[in-house]
Amino acid sequence: MPPDTDHAVQCHLDDLLEARGMTLAHLAEQVGVSVVNLSVLKNGRARAIRFSTLTAVCRALDCTVGELLSVDEEPDADRHAD
Repeated sequence: MPPDTDHAVQCHLDDLLEARGMTLAHLAEQVGVSVVNLSVLKNGRARAIRFSTLTAVCRALDCTVGELLSVDEEPDADRHAD
């Protein structure tokens, strides 16, 4: 199934993990979330994230929500086509 493209939110989990020399498995252990669920987030397939999970991820990675997630302001041509 292709990623849900009905949003413009981008996840930078891969970059943050690399910058901190941390594996997805180690983050999952620290946060208390399965590797599978974090992988869904990392690969842009997540449709939602709990605030408690978001808080735990940001604490474990010592980052802000804005460093973890951003909004791609480029309009999606397919969504705006008449």
